[in-house]
Amino acid sequence: MASFNIVMPKLGESIQEGTITKWFVKEGDTIEEDDMLFEVATDKVDSEIPSPVDGVITKINYPEDSLVAVGEVLAVVSLDGEVEETEPETTESKAEPETTTDEAPAKAETTDASVDDSRKLSNRFYSPLVKTIAKEENVSFDELESIEGSGVGGRVQKKDIMAYLENRGSSTAQPATKTESKPAAPAAPVVEKKVAPPVSVGAGDTVVEMDRVRKLIADHMVMSKQVSPHVTSVVEADVTELVMWRNKNKEAFQKKYGDKITFMPIFTEAVAAALAEFPMVNSSVDGDKIILKKDVNVGIAVAKPDGNLIVPVIKNAEQRNLVGLTKELNRLADAARNNKLDPAEIQGGTFTITNFGSFGNIIGTPIINQPQVAILATGIIEKKPAVLETPSGDVIAIRHKMYLSLSYDHRIVDGALGGAFLRRIADHLEQFDINRAI
Repeated sequence: MASFNIVMPKLGESIQEGTITKWFVKEGDTIEEDDMLFEVATDKVDSEIPSPVDGVITKINYPEDSLVAVGEVLAVVSLDGEVEETEPETTESKAEPETTTDEAPAKAETTDASVDDSRKLSNRFYSPLVKTIAKEENVSFDELESIEGSGVGGRVQKKDIMAYLENRGSSTAQPATKTESKPAAPAAPVVEKKVAPPVSVGAGDTVVEMDRVRKLIADHMVMSKQVSPHVTSVVEADVTELVMWRNKNKEAFQKKYGDKITFMPIFTEAVAAALAEFPMVNSSVDGDKIILKKDVNVGIAVAKPDGNLIVPVIKNAEQRNLVGLTKELNRLADAARNNKLDPAEIQGGTFTITNFGSFGNIIGTPIINQPQVAILATGIIEKKPAVLETPSGDVIAIRHKMYLSLSYDHRIVDGALGGAFLRRIADHLEQFDINRAI
């Protein structure tokens, strides 16, 4: 019988696993190409996955809410439509699951049987590298479960198991030579300081469980603060010319191009131009290496109706004109609010803008969106009295002003660079041509 394996897709360059949140089919269902099979959630995006083939679902290997590694076989589709013969075989050989499919032995091979078999009873996912280290060092499944993971959702990473092995070995290694250097090892458990103090719940208090996305956002924000020493610089920009240009041209712009123009495309244009001038801000840190990004991909933080946040990315923003930026930004924002973003549309960002002004806030100190090294917050535009220099002397006039605040990673962005970059963005906005053609 010809069959086809449905595997967990790779939904982004940094995605290693996903959670099956919903199956749209069940065993025995007949499906056609492009029929929706399941919904998968990652720490980046939720996606509905269609079938690439016609056939009959003969086997579903993972139930809903399972956390599955990329490449794992989720389901088997019979291309011949033969399901009657397959099901009895599965039932009869239930005592020997290793022989049910070609894929099963690979997942439960004897080289790592204890970890793989036990993992089915656990909510934690262990990467192949961690399992290999566990096997080579004779770490039992119970020991693995006891290791505190520093990854997203408590996932055990290589550094966690290596730290565990070092500490475990210290109890049996030669105390004479190792004891003095080992006390440094207990410094690793400083992670314990991350535990929040207990919170009392009083009568009348309401306890609301975080949804999955909110938990991921919380983990990502905490990780960013732990990884990057944040510094925030602030400038005030006079954007009077920009405001007057938009007020004069917004109706004509929409009539000509079919899209409303907000201030965000103009902010994005200024940021993209500044990033091209200051490539160090358009980078990432990898250990003791600095990765200077070739492309300028600007992410725009968008608040979703459910109260969560997502950051779609405008790719190659420095190559787009104002019309192109407006159309792409409107398209991505609409897709984000309607959960229609493709995984690729939230990947590859090199810098992020978040608009505090949309909520009437004058200023903000945002948290860096890792692995980027800086993020810009734009405040509300307000009318203010300002002193202007004229040939006949100083005058007080009403001007449109706003605050721009830049949070940056002090490991590679010093105050001079961060300040100069932020000032350059303000210069672009202040020098906006009021006579610019639409």
